[in-house]
Amino acid sequence: MFEENYGNAPVRALTRASRAAYEAAGTLSDRGLFLVGLEGQETAFHRDVGSLDLEPVSLDHARSRVPLLSDRVTRVAQNTTAQDVDTDAVLQRAAKTIRAAGGKVQTGRRVTGLSSMVGGWYASADQQITSARTVVIAAGAWADDVADFAGAARLGLQPLRRSVARVAAPAGQDVSTWPMLLGVGEAWYAKPDAGAMLVSSAEEAPAPPGDAFADDLELARGMDFYGQSINAPLTRPMATWGGLRSFTPDRSLAIGPSDLPGLWWCAGQGGYGFQTAPAAAQLLADLISGRSPKLEADVVAALDPGRFL
Repeated sequence: MFEENYGNAPVRALTRASRAAYEAAGTLSDRGLFLVGLEGQETAFHRDVGSLDLEPVSLDHARSRVPLLSDRVTRVAQNTTAQDVDTDAVLQRAAKTIRAAGGKVQTGRRVTGLSSMVGGWYASADQQITSARTVVIAAGAWADDVADFAGAARLGLQPLRRSVARVAAPAGQDVSTWPMLLGVGEAWYAKPDAGAMLVSSAEEAPAPPGDAFADDLELARGMDFYGQSINAPLTRPMATWGGLRSFTPDRSLAIGPSDLPGLWWCAGQGGYGFQTAPAAAQLLADLISGRSPKLEADVVAALDPGRFL
């Protein structure tokens, strides 16, 4: 999702700065978002309305968009500007840009070492050595471990597991125009996906870097919230998976220099990686190239990895 009101102030600034690039590339499409409140969640609902800058709407309006909203739903607020990001198109476009500039995209090679040399670095991967003037640590959940290879100071990144189920759309329903449904306090969400629904409890469980697996209890929690909000029989998931979302201690991204020359950070994307990607990339390119960043100075400072070093 591309949601400008999701995340803290530096994240929101990066997201706003990313919109123009995504619009120019044609990788955004209308989706919208509904905050769904159940009985007894009134106080937390109003808090979320304020923090996410949402517009309360009538239940009649909400059911005109999502006809199967259950009677247990007592309040709904919306954001009509939240959009889907075509993530595959974004990745393919980035790879094409790299190759057009003479670069290579190499996958399946595990980095096992980083050592400094005069004017740059050597990277070891699968018994092959690659040299570079500049190295960017953009290894997600493994970013701190990669910093260890180089002898750089760690940022204190924490990978957090999230479990997701893909379930069939309610019988007879075309969910393609449904907004994303978000539970109060981000306790769960459900999002249309290629004719089905993605459902999650939105948990944040600390986990070590590695292949993440869905947690059965969290899958059940997400399905229970979804079932309370939608008048439709719950069905067995078509697929389940887990993923890691890695955060810095203050939940802002870390974009900028490490404590070692020629070694840079682009890490701590958390749950905001795609929505902030164009502006994050531009900021990193500006800093490495010695150009003045287009972002405001206070935002650049809030993203500087030096705040943890």
